[in-house]
Amino acid sequence: MADVGKLLMELIALPSVNPAFVPAGTNGTGERLVADYLTALAGKSGLSVELQEVFPGRSNLIARLEARGKTKRRVMLAPHMDTVVARPEQLKPVKKGGRIYGRGACDTKGSVAAMLTAVLEVAKKRGAAHETEIIFCAFVDEEDGQNGSRTLARSGFKADLAIVGEPTKLKAVTAHKGDLWLKIETRGKAAHGSKPELGKNAVRAMCPIVEWLEGPYARSLRKRKHWLLGSPTISVGAIRGGTQANVVPDRCEIIIDRRTIPGEREAAVVGELKRFLKTQENARMVNYKTNPCLPMETNLKLPLVREFMGQLGQKEAEGVDFFCDSAVLSAAGIPCVVFGPGDIAQAHTIDEWIAVTQLERATTILERFLLSLP
Repeated sequence: MADVGKLLMELIALPSVNPAFVPAGTNGTGERLVADYLTALAGKSGLSVELQEVFPGRSNLIARLEARGKTKRRVMLAPHMDTVVARPEQLKPVKKGGRIYGRGACDTKGSVAAMLTAVLEVAKKRGAAHETEIIFCAFVDEEDGQNGSRTLARSGFKADLAIVGEPTKLKAVTAHKGDLWLKIETRGKAAHGSKPELGKNAVRAMCPIVEWLEGPYARSLRKRKHWLLGSPTISVGAIRGGTQANVVPDRCEIIIDRRTIPGEREAAVVGELKRFLKTQENARMVNYKTNPCLPMETNLKLPLVREFMGQLGQKEAEGVDFFCDSAVLSAAGIPCVVFGPGDIAQAHTIDEWIAVTQLERATTILERFLLSLP
């Protein structure tokens, strides 16, 4: 299993920061270096490789271990290649104390390494799948707009199960929350700071909105329950208003994160917020995240879901609060479980790391599951 750790360290050293998070033209952005490296590895092992362009220079990698005869089912392993912003030192992987440190170690280059290693091991031992086509699909853009998985879904791609790579501490997750990013603006009237009575302070107008969102509205959400995911939530993540101390601000905005549960519709959520804003002077709301980010819930009785959970010895369903590519694939008719080494608590941190034992265990589990398929 030493190879999977070595592969992860090589992947960490290849920068793949999502370009959405940095100024245009910044070096070390995009997933091309990682995709090229994985393409070479998959090709050497006899997998059929395709690059599906999502943006110029940014393509999903689709590598297939094809069935010997007629394909009766398709199982997909689907991590993502992009990361959040990385400091130079985070691109220098370090192995220490049973951990591998570096940007993307758990989110999700650890899953990339484990999943591809498992598929390559199956290819080595079988030469080809039997009746099940095994597909390794590494996505671009999960950290921003999920345009990689959305492009695949729009292409009409179908599979009987997708195992979506995210840090779940080796649990099979069958439900997660959805996510709306919403922007609320208040408008006022600028005036000199020495004559505030001549203006209308947009920051002051935003105060009761924030208080309502974080107070009465947040409390009302706690009354809504999902059997596995609990309650929806709301968080005011940023506030911006004004330019300098001696100018009455004529504009203020907040950005909010609204997590949804299965059964909630985005249009209904937007509607209830807009109804409140009608009671506030000069306030309006826009949907800040344009792509729908729906909650996901997979039927636990599906045979492949049961089989995978059986490989884990997992009897109880697991849910998480975060959103990922699985919701996009699920909405396109592909049943999903979310699974991978690492802990989401380490994702996006300064000292992001993954335990080597989890990385190796994930590889073993995935290989064993794939070899069990007819």
